[in-house]
Amino acid sequence: MRKPLMIVLLAVLLGATCILSLFLGSRPNGIADVVAALGGNGDEYLTSVVDSRIPRTVMGAIVGAALAVSGTLIQGITRNPLGEPGILGIGMGASAAVVTATAVLGALGGTQTMLFAMLGSVIAVAVVLGLGGKSSARGIVPLILAGAVVTAVLHAYINAMVLLRPDVFDSYRFWMVGSLAGVQLGQLAQMSVPLLLGVVAAFAAARGMNALALGDETAISLGFRIGSTRLVGIVAAALLAAVATAIAGPISFIGLAVPHIVFALFGEDFRWRIPAAILGGALALVAADILARVLLRPQELMVGIITAFVGAPFLLAAVRRGAVMK
Repeated sequence: MRKPLMIVLLAVLLGATCILSLFLGSRPNGIADVVAALGGNGDEYLTSVVDSRIPRTVMGAIVGAALAVSGTLIQGITRNPLGEPGILGIGMGASAAVVTATAVLGALGGTQTMLFAMLGSVIAVAVVLGLGGKSSARGIVPLILAGAVVTAVLHAYINAMVLLRPDVFDSYRFWMVGSLAGVQLGQLAQMSVPLLLGVVAAFAAARGMNALALGDETAISLGFRIGSTRLVGIVAAALLAAVATAIAGPISFIGLAVPHIVFALFGEDFRWRIPAAILGGALALVAADILARVLLRPQELMVGIITAFVGAPFLLAAVRRGAVMK
């Protein structure tokens, strides 16, 4: 009963953190005032502020869950404890698309940025699969190398663009760190199809991922097609990471640190690790966003800065305790 109880505990902690997110912001507010604002009877300014926290909390939970599940799948597929969504060039693909669109069209709005980021992520993953995916049945190394090559090329392209075009850099630098400020629930409707496809594919790949963890020969002897299993897992990871990056920008460490914590708590079974990653990733990012709002009041940090500063020590602690997957 330990694992079901931990799932329930994570769900309770996530619910409590989401409620706390509605009450805490860059300016201190009384509990009674926030309750009144939530009921539509509060101060007009505070009501607008609290109303903006609702989509921020919901989208933060979705983005965190997507990144954590994506990282869990990639670490399982590659058997690489340092695996994370960026290994497929997703973040760099999104960044390159945003930079290119900014250079051509000028400063982008939130919806435009999100759509271009999604397009860039999908194209980058397609290129990586085209270069290294044909060898997936024999091993994952060609895919990892293809991802490294695509990431390096896109990184060089982005650096060249921001150096040659200062106006591009001015717009890009606010997006590149990752932030939940200004997100809207309408973005969820635009990203709902790839998000649902990614979640369904992730759960569909769970049994095959368990077989892959036993080794390729064992997985084949059990009747699994390892090439198909890896492809489904990669597609799920790519869709989820692309959606998260498109909504909030390239947020680091959620897709790297949370899967290790989930592994330490739930073991190797992906049928438990995937739902735990959904709850754990959502909890981690919503909590990080709360810290981003309250640490330097009345100023506000970008949540990507918090996840890097907080996620790194957590990951180091997991390594020192020997909890990182082998």
